[in-house]
Amino acid sequence: MQINRKALVATTLAAPPLLMLTVAPAPAGAHGTMNNPPSRTMVCYTEGPESPKSAACKKAVELGGTQPLYDWNEVNIANAAGRHRDLIPDGKLCSAGRDKYRGFDQARADWPSTSLSSGASHTFTYRATAPHKGGFDLYVTKDGYDPTRPLKWSDLESKPFLSQQNPTLSNGSYVLSGRLPAKQGRHLIYAIWQRSDSPEAFYSCSDVTFGGSNPNPAPTVTGTPTATPKPTPTPNPGNPPGGGAPGPAPVLNAGLGLGSTTAKVGAQVKVTAVCGGSRVRSVVSNAFSPRQTVPQNPAETWSGNLSATRAGTFPVTAACANGSVARTTLTVTG
Repeated sequence: MQINRKALVATTLAAPPLLMLTVAPAPAGAHGTMNNPPSRTMVCYTEGPESPKSAACKKAVELGGTQPLYDWNEVNIANAAGRHRDLIPDGKLCSAGRDKYRGFDQARADWPSTSLSSGASHTFTYRATAPHKGGFDLYVTKDGYDPTRPLKWSDLESKPFLSQQNPTLSNGSYVLSGRLPAKQGRHLIYAIWQRSDSPEAFYSCSDVTFGGSNPNPAPTVTGTPTATPKPTPTPNPGNPPGGGAPGPAPVLNAGLGLGSTTAKVGAQVKVTAVCGGSRVRSVVSNAFSPRQTVPQNPAETWSGNLSATRAGTFPVTAACANGSVARTTLTVTG
């Protein structure tokens, strides 16, 4: 799944519901990552995609550009269905095997980390920009973990130290309470969010330090960060191709997701859109025929099937009546 190709910096305001798109027959739109302790994608996003502070995040941008930082909530596999170890190769756990996120697989000991107390009670928060039912499994690395070596499945303890189905959603984040493992020194917490309403799963790596000194503390994530358009001039989604004034200034209540990055020509694309505190105005893409779809009965939530008729990779834009916009891309194959 894809979410909102360009995201603004984290906000201290509570984020309303998001706009989301789904490609059938792939799963419905859901996105997220761990934000306490923050995942590597969240850390680099919080530092600032255009000018990250830490050496690890700077290298991540060098390897993959700024887009993966804006898309911090999209480290996923659309058809995982619990087959995590079969689908994700060793050394690529933090990217879920996706080349786009290869910068977060860097094996290095200076990733910013969060200080934790060994064996203490802890409240984890997992930012869900499009919430869905499902279960969470949190694993920790084994004693003797070496962060300078590529992370392998065998580096994780065999069983999760915390598992929870359908945790409480509060202020845009799932809340998971449990006891931290008894560890010392630098470790990594690997989180898997497997949806129960589709085969899609999301993955995140959070660097942590149990006890002792922490020379590279992770930034504190405040508020409820959301994914919204990067503030660059773009055509207004309501205008026809080839023209139009710059789009509205981005605001923090729209997101956009696709159930899969690809669809075949002639496939019906099921689109589900949600605009928090507003109404869905349109869904626009040259991948579809017609190019622009305007809901007959505008509401905060809208769903419908659109026809993918042109091969290629196209932007998909959704717009809310209050000016919020969200963007992603869809590849249509012949």
